[in-house]
Amino acid sequence: MTKFLLRLKLCMKQRFRYAEKFVTIKLMRVHASCVARAGPDGFDAVLLLGQAGVGKSDMSLRLIHAGWSLVADDQVVIENGIASAPAKLAGILEVRGLGLFRLPFLKSAALRLVIRLAMPLERLPEPRRDPVFDLPVVTIDAGAISAVERVTLALQASCGRLSQVAGAFVM
Repeated sequence: MTKFLLRLKLCMKQRFRYAEKFVTIKLMRVHASCVARAGPDGFDAVLLLGQAGVGKSDMSLRLIHAGWSLVADDQVVIENGIASAPAKLAGILEVRGLGLFRLPFLKSAALRLVIRLAMPLERLPEPRRDPVFDLPVVTIDAGAISAVERVTLALQASCGRLSQVAGAFVM
């Protein structure tokens, strides 16, 4: 089992009794990066997952340069579908070879899409949902020249703002 899956198994689930109802609060901390961009109902966030060194922080940097906002880098706290940074890492982005930078950041944003940074195996993938986050999930090559544009298209399609003829977001 990968380290990632082992970490996710440590996900905390707590039940609180409030007003005669039980509410389940899902709280987890994952090794990932998260960026967001403005949508019609607030900020829509993308969770960037992948092996160490695959380019999560670099992809975040490129997306920030393209007008996105940093939510979290290296560690992301997720509570009921809302992403944020741990307090000590809020606003910090690691740029490999240069160091740690303090940048403007969003305190939190609603997760809309999971992106696994790796070499995609399929040209025309079927729609999939991440089993842990229950969100649409796609795989994107972080090194591709069009990676930023692909993330932007994927977010728009996952939110239903852009239609697809075939592929990961066809219903």
